[in-house]
Amino acid sequence: MIRPLLQDAFAHHVWATERLIDSCLGLAPEHLEATAPGTFGSIIATLRHLVGADASYLIALTGGHRPPVEEEEMGLVALREVTSANGGWWVALLAADLDPDAIVVRHRPDGSQSHAPAGIRLAQALHHGSDHRSQVCTILTTLGVEPPAIDVWDFADEQGRLREVPSEN
Repeated sequence: MIRPLLQDAFAHHVWATERLIDSCLGLAPEHLEATAPGTFGSIIATLRHLVGADASYLIALTGGHRPPVEEEEMGLVALREVTSANGGWWVALLAADLDPDAIVVRHRPDGSQSHAPAGIRLAQALHHGSDHRSQVCTILTTLGVEPPAIDVWDFADEQGRLREVPSEN
């Protein structure tokens, strides 16, 4: 059976978020509240937003089958657990026969809605995660903390799916 085309992209998305959360586990509480100009907010607020939004995308894309997440007060351990659970939801969703042009309606708590094709919602989930992970890495750097290596090449290397061949010169 052929793997879904976006399986690697979403596996990286989950792996990178888990790795970033793991790297923040040892931070002091005041560091979790640190922010930097141009970012969403503090480290913890950004991670809560990222993880909660992922669940929200999954709720819309699964027609409400993914249970809602109340991320507002979650700590890092709970955020990591939700991220891991989201990983299983992404795998199942991508294994389905998705129509990238099927309109998916997101119903917001305030009663408003957004209508967008499934392919756009998947692209947004990946972009959103990458953007906010980058912001957390920026804040870590301003604190003098080396951010984890979380790009796609790091993921591929860790998974044993990257082979570098040196020049013969």
